[in-house]
Amino acid sequence: MKKNILIILFGLMLTHGFAQSDIRLNNYWWKTSIINPASMDAEHLAEFDIAYRNQWTLFPGAPKTMYASGSYYIDDLHTKFGVKILKDQIGYTSSFDLDFIYSYATKISYYWRAQMGLALSYQNQSYDASKIITETITDPLLYERLLNENKFNSDVGFEFTNDVWLIGMSGQNIASLFRTEKTRFVNTNIIYAMYRKFDKPTVNLGYGVSAIQTKNLFQMEFNLTSYFKIDSRADALQFGLFYRTRNEMGVLFGANLGQNLHLYYNYDYNVGGISRSSIGSHELMLTYSLDKIEKCNCWY
Repeated sequence: MKKNILIILFGLMLTHGFAQSDIRLNNYWWKTSIINPASMDAEHLAEFDIAYRNQWTLFPGAPKTMYASGSYYIDDLHTKFGVKILKDQIGYTSSFDLDFIYSYATKISYYWRAQMGLALSYQNQSYDASKIITETITDPLLYERLLNENKFNSDVGFEFTNDVWLIGMSGQNIASLFRTEKTRFVNTNIIYAMYRKFDKPTVNLGYGVSAIQTKNLFQMEFNLTSYFKIDSRADALQFGLFYRTRNEMGVLFGANLGQNLHLYYNYDYNVGGISRSSIGSHELMLTYSLDKIEKCNCWY
């Protein structure tokens, strides 16, 4: 049975690029910088994120994703510089993505701010043929497609934000639109809107919706999150639910571990056919922020 599952996985990856061809972390509900180069944290001097996702736990060859990012915000220039690293392993296929990010923010009205961002990417895709089970797959043409690839790509994005709304648009892997060969770094376009208002003394609600297009696959995601004010922060503790069309749902959890350290965790479960071989997906992220340096306007 396990052998059959691996053979099915092998065939799907060759013919369709598999569902994981769009490498995406659910924690973008907390940090849209994961999916959009325009996202920036103007409240802090710098921010560092690390994350790990174990998708479809117990499914042989299932995706495992590692993520790390760092950014530096220049207050006087309303500009962010950042770097992002994404490493993904699915079966015998490894993918690596290194992004260099620039984003700029400007006020468009008294309440609204626009943010624009661009990421330039170096991407590598490699294969470990020793992990392939070949007892029933003998076609040599299959292995001719297992060539290491190095590509350059780019992302572009916009965000519009005020005190309660965050509306964004992101185009990922733009250069892949003009390539004929198949790659795991496929073009993905995302539109999202998030609302949260901290006007209650203890518990506040936030809402979110996103639309995602990858090739001929279209998905919608819906999010409902509760924010609990335990210390001075209105979002010291968070708990949320999300549903992704057509067959995935999950929970999100966030906790403030200190003045500048935050922990995020989410679990999602696929109720489709893969549920017979998996107990769901787990994702963990840590975020550390550096406070801005106070400027002294006095003289001595």
